Amino acid sequence: MTGTKTELSSKGLSAGSVGLIGAIVIGVSCIAPAYTLTGALGPTVAEVGIHLPAIFLIGFIPMLLVAFGYRELNRAMPDSGTSFTWASRAFGPWIGWMAGWGLIAATIVVLSNLAGIAVDFFFLMLSQMFGNNPEIAALASNPLINVATCLVFIGAATWISYRDMQTTQKLQYWLVGFQILVMIGFGIAAFVHVGNGTAFDATPVTWEWFNPFAVTSFSAVVAGLSLSLFIFWGWDVTLTMSEETKGSSSTPGKAATITVTLVVALYLFVAMGLIAFAGTGSTGVGLGNPDIQSNAFFALAGPVLGPLAILVSIAVLCSSAASLQSTFVSPARTLLAMGHYGALAPKFAKVSPRFFTPGYATIVSAIVAAVFYTVMRFISEDVLWDTITTLGMMICFYYGLTAFACVWYFRKQWFDSVRNVFFTFLFPLIGGVILGILFFTTLIDSMDPDYGSGSNIFGVGLVFVLGMVILVAGGIIMMVQAKLRPAFFRGETLSKDAPASIGRRRRC
Repeated sequence: MTGTKTELSSKGLSAGSVGLIGAIVIGVSCIAPAYTLTGALGPTVAEVGIHLPAIFLIGFIPMLLVAFGYRELNRAMPDSGTSFTWASRAFGPWIGWMAGWGLIAATIVVLSNLAGIAVDFFFLMLSQMFGNNPEIAALASNPLINVATCLVFIGAATWISYRDMQTTQKLQYWLVGFQILVMIGFGIAAFVHVGNGTAFDATPVTWEWFNPFAVTSFSAVVAGLSLSLFIFWGWDVTLTMSEETKGSSSTPGKAATITVTLVVALYLFVAMGLIAFAGTGSTGVGLGNPDIQSNAFFALAGPVLGPLAILVSIAVLCSSAASLQSTFVSPARTLLAMGHYGALAPKFAKVSPRFFTPGYATIVSAIVAAVFYTVMRFISEDVLWDTITTLGMMICFYYGLTAFACVWYFRKQWFDSVRNVFFTFLFPLIGGVILGILFFTTLIDSMDPDYGSGSNIFGVGLVFVLGMVILVAGGIIMMVQAKLRPAFFRGETLSKDAPASIGRRRRC
């Protein structure tokens, strides 16, 4: 970053350093398709059988509708604060602050768990490299070794994220490219086995797989929508980079919709291939077998790819490691925006003078994620995994608020054109309502002590307790900030319906 003049955004970020392709790659990386699908495939098949593609399509709908709302908001006011900034402009500082808190809490939870997944697959890969040595794989179960390795992964991801966006993009091209190639190859190999008659339980692909009305269980449809929060979450990272993207008012929105569409196509292809190869039975490598559902890719890698099975472990490791690094983008830039507008301490608004990235916010995000993982890992693995279930509530919370922010912010323009009726009103409204219903449904269901891992506190499900602790903690911190920094909460630094402070603003 020396020798050339760098154009900066109003917050000091390097403007124009990310193109459309780079934003899509980082968006796909944050979703982490290889890591996500290997965990989601088995449990979902157990619920809906061969109708998995239909469930993926159902789950894709609210994500796409909300993405349309994000696109319109970004078109009118590109800002790295995304949910925080937009909800503040639509509803005022209090709701905006909590929307930002929801995003930060969700990403911190994911950062810690992605690091944990990377550790598991790192030792699994080493085990396969040295003759499937179970003792090496078992090292991931040792809390001290696990946490130490996890901290190394977080440290490496922090170092890359602290550097300029070009470094992030270069790394992501390799990691994302590799995992996608392996996933496509995995699907092709599965179909080849079916064609050659060597599949475990050959199941012909039919249109019935894609028929959502064939899923007769309402609970399965709800499960599919809930699943979408996990398997598609992360595309909004493309919007948090808006101030660093070429064409800040249009490119991030395009990147978000393209990212979601590409990922659902990848999920459908791989899922079809593996169902066609393994079937949905409950024995052997059938996808309905509960013994393989927690890691379906690993169980099917050998039968499908033979001696190349290790590529699957490497792909999932690359997926989780890539997502760990790219996921730092969202909380760091949201914290930067909150510091910039006076909603948090001014330190959070600091940008690295060398790399033009939110250095202080990135380091704080890393420290919180590392501490969170370390504490949760030593308390209980069940507690750690219940945080992932809690993640669903946080996603519903801030995605839903952002969708409603789109509807309300553009309320005077709803009927200016047919396009506005759909993209500023109808689509985000439907997406927000779906997420709102899922939020309250999960909230109620999670009170059951058997929900999630089955852990509970005084007879109340741990997932509910964790969700409430996160939201209440956000409320308490917000009240403290309101005392320390009243100007933001009086609407003086980021007022409702005010024009954005970013230089290149474009009328919707």
